[in-house]
Amino acid sequence: MELSIIIVNWNTRDMLRDCLTSIEEGSERLSIETFVIDNASKDDSVAMVSAEFPWVKCILNTENRGFATATNQGIRVATGRYLLLLNPDTRIHENVLADSVNYLEAHPDVGMMGCKVLNTDGSTQVTCSRYPSFTNLLLQTLGLNRISHPRWLQRYQMLDWDRSSEREVEVISGCYLMTRRETVDQIGLLDEAFFLYGEETDWCRRCAAGGWKLIFSPVGCITHLGSGSISKLNVQRDLLLTEGTVRLHRKHGGDYSALAVWLLLLMFNGSRSIYWSLRTLPNSHSANASRANHFRQVVRYFSRAWPSLRKQS
Repeated sequence: MELSIIIVNWNTRDMLRDCLTSIEEGSERLSIETFVIDNASKDDSVAMVSAEFPWVKCILNTENRGFATATNQGIRVATGRYLLLLNPDTRIHENVLADSVNYLEAHPDVGMMGCKVLNTDGSTQVTCSRYPSFTNLLLQTLGLNRISHPRWLQRYQMLDWDRSSEREVEVISGCYLMTRRETVDQIGLLDEAFFLYGEETDWCRRCAAGGWKLIFSPVGCITHLGSGSISKLNVQRDLLLTEGTVRLHRKHGGDYSALAVWLLLLMFNGSRSIYWSLRTLPNSHSANASRANHFRQVVRYFSRAWPSLRKQS
């Protein structure tokens, strides 16, 4: 088997259907196997896959076990020489699967790679980045990354790069992350202490520490809808994102590093809460009130964003 595709699904039936259809149409040049690991969806995703895509292998969980744990379930049973982590809210275009495999075949020093990712309107999505260090997070939370000069202000998300050229990166987005079996054998599976965010960044950091290159290469493209399982304005999502980021710093930098990031993100959410609350004073515009309430709730429950002592690998 050349390629094993691993898709973690949670209540994204219709987008998953489109994703699997695009895989079927774009995999003619490869021998592939596709796994859908379903985290206890309630939208008949599994029934849809079984009825419409009998070639897909389903792994069913009785509860939402998170992205890292579910992905590892797929990796453990996959037989491909190459492994692709793919979001269910994506569509594969043309020969990107085969071209990605060919790229890794031709570059044995590359442990992980990502391709060009498009928004639904055809514009380029900002994927692949530098590591979210305290400095990089500070630039982002202060909004300084939106300033084009000096260019280093845009360093975190590499906003001065249009993703039309190949480049070595520090983090590859898990919406399309291809790796090789020998890389996983060396660095290990995803860390299951991460529930939803931070696990791919940790995996990429371990990959680089193992001596492998991480490359973005525009060998082809996919479309990524984004927010397939979680709405854009969601308190639980923001808390999980913060928890994953803080856990990442705790693992690789210790408690003081984690605390600094936790406080930085607390101040950011607190400032957003004040800003949007003040915006609601002249009028009670529903959008402003909704944003203000969102950030107030995030701050209220922010203690939950400190990582629990789940075992890390």
